[in-house]
Amino acid sequence: MSGIQKTALVLAIIGAINWGLIGFFRFDLVAFIFNGQASVISRLIYALVGLAGLYAISILLKPKEELGRDHEVEPQR
Repeated sequence: MSGIQKTALVLAIIGAINWGLIGFFRFDLVAFIFNGQASVISRLIYALVGLAGLYAISILLKPKEELGRDHEVEPQR
């Protein structure tokens, strides 16, 4: 798995955690940390998380061989 794929997955996980906090507790962690939803940094984080989620769709649809897992070690006989 490449660095950009790992970064996209980390950002998607951060977004999922934030949405979980919003859903369960009405608490937006990104807005809390960066001084509101309208701040430039908050909007940048939301945009990056959204792009990462879209990129994660392509990761989901890639065959196993293209993700770099084709070098699995076979058990010894």
